Amino acid sequence: MQVTETLNEGLKRGYTITVPAADLDAKVNEKLVEAQPEVEMKGFRKGKVPMALLKKQFGQRLLGESMQESVDGALNAHFEETGDRPAMQPAIEMQNQEGWKEGDDVVVAVTYEALPSVPEVDFSGVTIEKMTVEPAEADIQEALQGLAKNAQVFETKKGKAANGDQVVFDFLGKVDGEPFDGGAAEDYPLVLGSNSFIPGFEDQLIGVKAKEEKDVEVSFPDDYQAEHLAGKAAVFECKIKEVKKPGEAKIDDEMAKQFGAEDLNALTGQIKERLVSEYDGAARQLVKRQLLDQLDGLVTFDLPPSLVEAEAQQIAHQLWHEENPEVQGHDHEKVEPTEEHNKLAARRVRLGLLLAELGQKEKVEVSDAEMTQAIMTQARQYPGQEREFFQFIQQNQQAQQQLRAPLFEDKVIDLILDRAKVTEKAVSKEDLQAEVEKLEEA
Repeated sequence: MQVTETLNEGLKRGYTITVPAADLDAKVNEKLVEAQPEVEMKGFRKGKVPMALLKKQFGQRLLGESMQESVDGALNAHFEETGDRPAMQPAIEMQNQEGWKEGDDVVVAVTYEALPSVPEVDFSGVTIEKMTVEPAEADIQEALQGLAKNAQVFETKKGKAANGDQVVFDFLGKVDGEPFDGGAAEDYPLVLGSNSFIPGFEDQLIGVKAKEEKDVEVSFPDDYQAEHLAGKAAVFECKIKEVKKPGEAKIDDEMAKQFGAEDLNALTGQIKERLVSEYDGAARQLVKRQLLDQLDGLVTFDLPPSLVEAEAQQIAHQLWHEENPEVQGHDHEKVEPTEEHNKLAARRVRLGLLLAELGQKEKVEVSDAEMTQAIMTQARQYPGQEREFFQFIQQNQQAQQQLRAPLFEDKVIDLILDRAKVTEKAVSKEDLQAEVEKLEEA
């Protein structure tokens, strides 16, 4: 097998690979010999089919496999020998395809762009200022008051039930005069207007009073989940025990328990931790932007044009969809990147290659536990479909990479910050928010 260089300009590479016919024939024969013991064919015992017949039957298919394997093997050996890493999938084209016949050598042209050599970077000169915010007592109280407004508290009232009130009652449902499974309950608290019962049920309880009895007549929807009840008329015998009106929750231990906390002190601590986490997350965005801005000016190296073009196209496409949210999918005219898109793409590619190179040198890895946590976080966005989401991720390498990439990048960022000079600056919540807004507008 012969590999000849045809192009070496910047990061562009070109080679011709010649696979001698004799090598292909030998590989085909090797495959036939390997398969012969398991082949069964009419008129012959298993493993006794003549090689000539096997070659006639399977030779063409095995010849194609051998071509592919030979070219792949030559490419892998070439990359191992030269150290080249292609920026994108190499373009492979058979040069003597027209008129080629069995017994001829195979000549293939291979072109690609090599990833550049990324220079070493001294991170000791990188200086970062990290904003820190201590949650103010007023912010904690504001959050508690917000929870109090959302807490659903009801107080006993006299008189008739109105929309928005809670009715506590016993009920027994019957279809054709007979009770049905799941149609009865005691001390059931129903908020009128919540639409949690069959359509028309709650409306008929408006105006009831404590200790009243009322028959509610409704029909189950045609698409009701219990098929034996779908579309049928029913009567619910209701005994009203109590009518309650919405009340304002007090900020106390009882309210805290509604939100899963042991008491008010525990809930206050949880709110403070959440605020700290929110402020740290916002500060992290600013720190990362500072760091990337400085890194962008620290290193220069050639960039593979294909990567920059692909990134610019993606940026242009994404921004176009943000400006045209009514258009779904990719069925629209091609969006041409602007000079601004190209500059941003070059920055992203440069920083991406730098972080990837550093992560590789430092053997940064995303653990299985970190990936599982990321998948679980994403799965929460699809309530009721978590299992399907997990299966999709497991079967989709590209989706896995989309989850792994930001985790990898964050770990590399942390590694650089450990080597940089990071100082902290205490600021107000408003100052932090103003800086984040500037970042989002940039």
